[in-house]
Amino acid sequence: MKDITAVREEDRFDISAMHAWLRPFITHEQEPEVMQFRSGASNLTYLLQYPGQELVLRRPPVGTKAISAHDMKREYLIQSRLKPSYDLVPKMFALCEDHSIMGSDFYVMERVVGDIFRRDIEKDITASDVSIMADSLINGLVQLHGVDSSILSELNKGSGYVARQVEGWSKRYRNALTDDVPNGEKVMAWLDANKPEDVDSCVIHGDWRIDNVVFDLEKARIVGVLDWELATVGDPLMDLGSSLA
Repeated sequence: MKDITAVREEDRFDISAMHAWLRPFITHEQEPEVMQFRSGASNLTYLLQYPGQELVLRRPPVGTKAISAHDMKREYLIQSRLKPSYDLVPKMFALCEDHSIMGSDFYVMERVVGDIFRRDIEKDITASDVSIMADSLINGLVQLHGVDSSILSELNKGSGYVARQVEGWSKRYRNALTDDVPNGEKVMAWLDANKPEDVDSCVIHGDWRIDNVVFDLEKARIVGVLDWELATVGDPLMDLGSSLA
């Protein structure tokens, strides 16, 4: 539980209002104890502790947000659509688009219990554990890429995914350029000249890495995949490439 702390003052919200909104989707009458996950700098993530049940609430950070970033509705819909075909997605409970509750969209999902490994691994990890983790990571990604992408058809922009990514990276770098960093034009030109054609199109996670995966090493498998903010329909090799990086 070291990754969980008291809610930071600047990230507090009206628990009573949130609970009243959530009541039709749960069986608990008593308000939850709320804690906050320290990891994750993009969206804010909270633990709702009800008697005998733990839920997770996701919301955008407070303040000015980049256009198209922190889209809770998109994140919720992706996971809701994927759940019947890809069971490693957490169960979704409800999406709130009423900004009078919390000042923004947010959603609530089940908490997936297991081991999440970050930079510092506190428990003893054996060679067998490492093998399980490696195999599970690859197999989980392969299974995701095998899902019928038509369930997210509105996210499919057609061929040219790699080209759009390279163009987007370069545009964002140029827009954020300051005097104390190189202009990067040589790198951007190389990327543009050497970008491969798409090999296929499928559901991709966009941020597939070990600390976005929940393991159960005793059962030798992954029990959950988190942080679907960057998921879309695109080239599977781009998903693999970002994971290897």
